This record gives sequence, structure tokens and C-alpha cells, in this order.
Amino acid sequence: MVRRSVLFAPGNNAELMRKAAGGDADVVVFDLEDAVAPADKEQARDSVQSVLSAVNSNSHICVRINPVGVSATADLGGILLDTSPDSVMLPKASSAEDISALERLLDEYSADLPVLALVESAAGVLNAAEIAAADPTDALLFGAEDLAADLGASRTSDGREVLYARQRVVVAASAAGIDAIDTIYPEYGDLDGLRDATAFAAQLGYDGKMAIHPDQVAVINDAFTPSDEEIAWAERIIAADEETDAGVFEVDGEMIDAPLIAQAERVLERAREAGQR
Repeated sequence: MVRRSVLFAPGNNAELMRKAAGGDADVVVFDLEDAVAPADKEQARDSVQSVLSAVNSNSHICVRINPVGVSATADLGGILLDTSPDSVMLPKASSAEDISALERLLDEYSADLPVLALVESAAGVLNAAEIAAADPTDALLFGAEDLAADLGASRTSDGREVLYARQRVVVAASAAGIDAIDTIYPEYGDLDGLRDATAFAAQLGYDGKMAIHPDQVAVINDAFTPSDEEIAWAERIIAADEETDAGVFEVDGEMIDAPLIAQAERVLERAREAGQR
């Protein structure tokens, strides 16, 4: 599935959840964790369950629960009644055991759901490869804000303080053959800044980016959707590869070898996922 944009909506606000589910985000996350104050958790579970029961959305619907050992059990008990989301997101994932513990909880409800693992701590970054390789993990997400707090680092506009972690997460996801989703861009009114940050995430190899406001979705989707020019380039590469037995060949004055063929295949795969082919 395509996961270019991953939009969060607070779990204690049914109107915002319904609005997000009716938009253009590839994934909509009903949030029971950071967006909900402790005193409102129970009411939020009821709201999420109610919206899940009635929502009709073209988006993939995910629920971000609280960490295992905090209130994940209560969250799952509240939402897995007579309905189910398409996936669950586990925040503060620090090891493969966290994923296994969540899998055991899901088994209690006979819920075989993919897990989107949010890596946002020093331990999580160091263990990113084992988290990504766990069987239930279907995507690895990078959370820069909580990571910076865990490290005691100061956030900067260019993100140099989290660049190593950002790269480590995308490498771990790629090695496991799963999606990598980049961190939020907190200044939701700055769409130019978001456009630059998303373009850089795509250059690093990320498949999508988290969003905290509906206005960010179009910018993110556009950045992770191949342009007509990119698709035409990729099609010429693949066509030329099919017509030759040579290991290296020329297209448009460019020498093409295996890495560029793989890049062309990735462009066409992204185009198919986005419904362009």
C-alpha cells in the first residue's frame, strides 16, 4: 500500500477524526497517545471506537495506542469491540520485545493487525533494525521531537542533531523491506519549509512523512509522487533494459547500470501505488 502522507487526528475529537478520514491522506491515525490528556483517555477510546464503527474512508485507518506497559491494554480493549482499525501504531518502540508484547495483546483479541512502529528514543534508534525485522512490523516511523528530548538535544531548523538517527531508521526499514515514514514538520503553516523538508526526506529514501494538519497532506503527497518527467525517464530505462543484453547501456546520453535500473523500477512502483499507471 502507499503511505505517502500519515495524518494524525486527536482521538478525543470525533469531528476532526471524521474530517481527516474524509480527506486525501493515505493513512489517517486516530491518536490515543500524545494528543489526549490522561484524564481524557477513556472518553477518547469511546470516541475512536464510535468513529471506527461508522467511518467510510478511502484512507487506511490506524490507531496510535499508548506504549505497552502504560495503557496499551486498556486502549485495545476500548477499540477492539465490534470493529477494528486497519493497523495499530506503537509509540516509543525501543526493542523487538515491545513489538512482540503488542502482538501478544492483539492475539488476546484475535486481532491480526500490522504494526506501525514509531522510533523516537535513543534505545529505539539503536535497535531500529530488530524492530523493523519483527514479523508484525509493517512500517518504521521516525519521531524527531521525542528523540531530541530523550537525547537532551536542541532542535534546529536543518535537523543536524537528529540526522544520524533519521538515516539509521530509513536504512533499517529498507533492510527489512518495509516502509519508512519521516518525522512531522511542526510548523504547519510553513508549507514552503515543509516542501523542502519533505523533498530531503525523499532524497534520504523515506517513503512518506507524518502530518499534523490537513493542509500539509497535499504537499507531502506531491513530494512522494513521481512527476510525469520522472515516470517517462523510468519507462525509457526499463524499455531499453528489456531490449538489450548488455550490463551497461546508454539512454538519453546517460550510462545506465543496475543501480539506475533499480531506481527506475522504484519510480514506476511508486507511480503504480499512487494510481498513476
